[in-house]
Amino acid sequence: MTLDRKVVLVTGGSSGIGKAIALACAGAGADVAITYRRNRSGGEETAHEIRRAGRRAELLQADISREEEIAALAAVLRERFDRVDVWINNAGADVLTGEGGRLSRLEKLDLLYAVDIRGTVLASWAAVDLMREQGGAGVIINMSWDHVGFGMAGENPILYSAAKGAVMSFSKSLAREVAPDIRVNILAPGFIETAFGEGADERFRQKVTAMTPMRRWGTPDDVASAAVFLASDQSRFLTGQMLVVNGGVV
Repeated sequence: MTLDRKVVLVTGGSSGIGKAIALACAGAGADVAITYRRNRSGGEETAHEIRRAGRRAELLQADISREEEIAALAAVLRERFDRVDVWINNAGADVLTGEGGRLSRLEKLDLLYAVDIRGTVLASWAAVDLMREQGGAGVIINMSWDHVGFGMAGENPILYSAAKGAVMSFSKSLAREVAPDIRVNILAPGFIETAFGEGADERFRQKVTAMTPMRRWGTPDDVASAAVFLASDQSRFLTGQMLVVNGGVV
């Protein structure tokens, strides 16, 4: 798969899955713009690795929950690049670890609504406007969650399902609205070795491994490979689809 001569934007590219996607796109030949909200050092590290691979990297600060910052992001992209071919809405709220994990149920819901739902919708609209200005063609990839298709008990899974289920439904409808020139697809990771996975209780980690046909947790690189496929011309007849990356969990 190649993304040669394409320009890709990855929101939330300073760590975890976003960083892996940004590096994989660069490895496939793309120039990459990445955003961060607070983790500038992580963003600089990602940008450095992209440049070391011989590709152009632009590091931009943006809070995707804020409409004015998404508008500013789109304006900077217009200024610095001739075009943006792929816009990947990876940035999302963390309600599982750190400060986010200590929020109340209602605070978590509000944060997920602001970032994962509203932010994804606003950023997708900005991507559509930008791509249409450029001539109409492009790819948008939004991030959902594998469990939106079959559910999971627990406070956090219920909240996460509400947010990521909305992302899935919105993306499928947007795909119909902007076809055939712009393709919109969805990535739905399962249990991935991010900060949550690394800090999970060992009994839970073993339970996940046992219920996964591939007998392991996924890695950010597993998700990144799927993202490159959806961004590439090899998926040119796919739109409105959700690609589940979870090792076969059902």
